[in-house]
Amino acid sequence: MRMRAIATSLTIAASFAISGCSGNTAAGSTSPFGELSGQPKADASASNTPLPSSVLAARLLVEADLGQDYTRKPEKAARHDDVTVIGCPALEQLGGDAATGGSLDFPHKAKATFLYSGDTGSEISEELYSDTAPKLTDGTKRIFDAMTGCPVYQVVIGSKPIKITTQKLAAPALGDQAWSQLLTFTASGQDSIVKQTAIRTGAVLLIVSGSPALVDSHVEKALAKAHPAN
Repeated sequence: MRMRAIATSLTIAASFAISGCSGNTAAGSTSPFGELSGQPKADASASNTPLPSSVLAARLLVEADLGQDYTRKPEKAARHDDVTVIGCPALEQLGGDAATGGSLDFPHKAKATFLYSGDTGSEISEELYSDTAPKLTDGTKRIFDAMTGCPVYQVVIGSKPIKITTQKLAAPALGDQAWSQLLTFTASGQDSIVKQTAIRTGAVLLIVSGSPALVDSHVEKALAKAHPAN
């Protein structure tokens, strides 16, 4: 099945692999992790109100939040390379239901990507989405389940073949619901490892992707800014 785009959690990570930014980073965690609770916490009514994209953009991390070794990458014009998924029917079936234009199919969104010069050019990407809590939960769970349900598959982006190996990780004990996975991309004989953690709090979904060490270092800071305490 060919499609113009799939979930951001896949396309962003694949872009890291193509550019070779993440390198052969070892997976490691310094944050306390716990299993995802099957029963989301009750949220205050205000936190269940979807936020506009302008508000989400103001809650993204900036260089000053991360440190002097980080620079924000300019947003590139959207690319519409055809994507072919081979060996993972669940991802093939998502198609347009998962995303259009390389981002998750939620109405309100904001994104920033940073280059970390302290580790041979590793990248970390933050995405914020807003919708009703049930829609955020359903969409995110469907995508993560599809990706981690296929231990090995291949994606062809344009003419670039990428082998992807997935591993489901224990979700961080943060927010109302959380998901985490580790993806190993093999392209042109080189392996790149990308960690992705998604956290839903009320009507806001945070996704942090990139080098495992960078994700673990900044996910809590990103969550605190994305969903500040009242």
